[in-house]
Amino acid sequence: MLPAFLTGFFLGLSLIVAIGAQNSFVLRQGILGQHVFYVALFCALADALLISIGVAGISLFLNNIINQISNFLFGFSALWLAGYGVLRLKAVFKADTKIEIDASKSKGLIPTISIAAILTFANPHVYLDTMVLIGSISQQFYGYYRIAFALGACLSSFVFFFSLAYGARLLQPIMQRPSSWRILDGLIALIMFTIAFKLASAGNWL
Repeated sequence: MLPAFLTGFFLGLSLIVAIGAQNSFVLRQGILGQHVFYVALFCALADALLISIGVAGISLFLNNIINQISNFLFGFSALWLAGYGVLRLKAVFKADTKIEIDASKSKGLIPTISIAAILTFANPHVYLDTMVLIGSISQQFYGYYRIAFALGACLSSFVFFFSLAYGARLLQPIMQRPSSWRILDGLIALIMFTIAFKLASAGNWL
């Protein structure tokens, strides 16, 4: 059960850690010290909800179909992850990656959460990553192992967002250096390639 949990955890972490508007917003709020807990909690809960829908929804409504096309599904997911890995690997060789922080005046809690909601749910990749990709990959596990996989993926969101939000003041000077992002992108690429290899093997593609 632990391997399933760790697979979900590291997969979720790899998908969520890349630079994006949502992560930049969470980092900004952490640096400014504005509604840090609520922003991190909202983003983590939103991810956990979408992951749960993906895992439970696909398992409940598409189980028979997925069993018939499982080899294709695992192969497709492996290619998808490998594609993400290639993008992260390309970012390793870029020297201009940075996060810009606009220290504007403080906003109320509701407007702040509204911005977080827009940055989260208006991004089509969040649905592809959580409901489709993580939901599809969960099909290689059964019973309690699938639950462990989903818990690992959900926990990665909580760990990431709360670490990013509360560690922002420490991370900000470090992550302004392009070399730091190259190291991070390299680690992400390695994790994605490793999981993609395992999926390709499970789908008899190798």
